Amino acid sequence: MSKKDKEEEILEEEMVEETIQEEEEQEDEQEVKENSKIETLKAQLKQEKEKSEEYYEHLKRNMAEFDNFKKRISKEKDMMYNSISADIVGKLLPTLDTFEKALSAETTDESFKEGMLMIYNQVIDTLKSIGVEEIEAMNTTFDPNIHEAVMHVEDENYGEKEVVDVFRKGYKIGDKIIRHTMVKVAN
Repeated sequence: MSKKDKEEEILEEEMVEETIQEEEEQEDEQEVKENSKIETLKAQLKQEKEKSEEYYEHLKRNMAEFDNFKKRISKEKDMMYNSISADIVGKLLPTLDTFEKALSAETTDESFKEGMLMIYNQVIDTLKSIGVEEIEAMNTTFDPNIHEAVMHVEDENYGEKEVVDVFRKGYKIGDKIIRHTMVKVAN
């Protein structure tokens, strides 16, 4: 091999090495750029994730608030229904009392009395269907929240504050008292 050939070969090797070195430098630069892009994307992803979590928390709060709103509206609706029903039924109770007195009156016409009893039972069933309940009072302990004491009697046969007689029935709808039960209380 001649000197010239050797020089060319050395030059060629140097060029290949330079090319390889340039390619490695370019690859390093490319890798740095890609790493920089990756870091930028990671930072953006983190920001978007934080935003997403913030939106999710906001959504959960709004859903809880809406659920509370629905419950409150439902409760208010029930209370309004009970209040309106109680007002209407309260106005009908004196008529119901008169009906009961009429049923207890003596009559010779049993079919008439039977017809009146059927109507009375129908009225009572209708009241029950809208949630109206009679307040049980006989032989219970006097409760000023549901009873109205109009008489007091001392009798050892009864317990303390025991209801011994009912003068007028009381009614309630749900927790709302329509009319207190008028009672006689012992001891």
